[in-house]
Amino acid sequence: MAVRFFLLNFCFALLFALLGFNLYQLQIDQGAVYFERAEALSAAREEHSLKRGRIFVMNRGGAEIPVAQNKSAPAVFASPKSIEDDKEAAAFVAPLLGMSVSALEASFANKKNQYLLLTDEVSDELIAALRDAPKGIYMDEKEFRFYPHERFAANLLGFVGMNATTQKPKGLYGVEKYFDAALAEEKDVKLSIDWGVQGEVEDVLSNLINDYGATGGTIIVMDPKTGKLLALASKPDFDPNRYKEFPVANFMNPAFAYQYEPGSVMKAITMAAAIDAGAVTPTTMYTDYGYVTRNSRTIRNFEPKPYGKVTMTNVIERSINTGSVFAAEALGRGKFTEYMERFGFGSPTNIGASDEVAGSLKNLTKSDSKAIDLATASFGQGTAVTPLQLITAYAALANGGVRMTPSFLADDAPREAGRAVSKEAAEKVLSMLESAVNVNKVAVIPNYRMGGKTGTALIPEAGGYSEELIHTFVGVAPISDPRFVVLAKLDKPQVGELAGITVVPAVRELMTSLLTRYRVPPDNLSVE
Repeated sequence: MAVRFFLLNFCFALLFALLGFNLYQLQIDQGAVYFERAEALSAAREEHSLKRGRIFVMNRGGAEIPVAQNKSAPAVFASPKSIEDDKEAAAFVAPLLGMSVSALEASFANKKNQYLLLTDEVSDELIAALRDAPKGIYMDEKEFRFYPHERFAANLLGFVGMNATTQKPKGLYGVEKYFDAALAEEKDVKLSIDWGVQGEVEDVLSNLINDYGATGGTIIVMDPKTGKLLALASKPDFDPNRYKEFPVANFMNPAFAYQYEPGSVMKAITMAAAIDAGAVTPTTMYTDYGYVTRNSRTIRNFEPKPYGKVTMTNVIERSINTGSVFAAEALGRGKFTEYMERFGFGSPTNIGASDEVAGSLKNLTKSDSKAIDLATASFGQGTAVTPLQLITAYAALANGGVRMTPSFLADDAPREAGRAVSKEAAEKVLSMLESAVNVNKVAVIPNYRMGGKTGTALIPEAGGYSEELIHTFVGVAPISDPRFVVLAKLDKPQVGELAGITVVPAVRELMTSLLTRYRVPPDNLSVE
């Protein structure tokens, strides 16, 4: 019995001795190695811990849907201090990662580097191969920015990445850039964008571009009473998860970062200004001869014919260039320019986008401005605007003449930017826009009063204008109590000469869906 007890004690003593030796090996003899590895892992985790707030859009039920969030994935890194044989380690890793052996060896030789990220593109095959990696090559988790819906609202969201000016990931373009500081503090950003509306808008825009061979386009949906954007889509776009695969030009948002000459869609603004100032009324008569000449330059109607005696309402219905010139000249260049500014043209909308451009009223404000400049500006040539400025101006008409500051943030309180025209003038122009829809029929929505105006504009180039076009249509509904303003812009369509063929049916489709989706009561029920 005593022998057994002695042997048992001896075994336990031997076991503890071995355990103690192993602990000594780990803590003392090899402690520096394990400390360096732990230190490197800690540094890597700190460097690649993407602490960033999320970005949400909303659905009709009020649920928040994340469109930008953080996600973890495996990555491979090296701890140069722990690598015993730089050449051996480089020779092992380089073929697996498609890298230069000599370049890796040089990096490993710099023992001041606590860790080196080797790749964050990790496959199952790479994971298996790294099981036999030499000491100092490790796997760890890296956090990165993830966009679960890929191209969804990409031009608005932007992305997180690195460029020549930064060594750490930061917001580049879009909301990621505009709110980089807040997002970096892990504050969430909630957008006013409606999940369902945005998805439908992007589908409609894609179909428009494909059907008419266009180079791109923009569609915006706005609530005129608050200035909130319910949808904003532009193409060409990109997948922010793979932004390196796309041209830099795709990252900009044409809705407010680029300007263009909009064409006849500006005639409604011209009429609103002239009516508000008392220069004309919707029933003011004008005799059209098919053309007018100013400063030895002749302006003609799109339809090469004279319309004879017409009212200002007819000018909007038939999009008569010379009639728009008549209204602007009755107002005068000074007052016309003042009203353009009151509608927000020539200045940023203050939506909060750092890359927003102001547009241009230079042809009206320059010291040598001529009569031809006022004439062409009256129907949207010579002046430059952004799609966001244009829809904001139409939203002012839909909001009783008060222009709202546009916003894509859900929690923003509505902000008035100023009165553009009186309520009476705004209502008169809305009626003129409704008449234009009813006369031309393409945008009519059964049981609803719809108003709108097209623009088929030439594109300026050195020495004049090219033969390529930009189509625009802005629609407002329901006219009795406007809830939505929708703008569609199509760049350089190769099929379909007029906006009435391309963008008008698209806006009608979207407006019909909006009225149904938001359960807006009809305001034009037929009476048997």
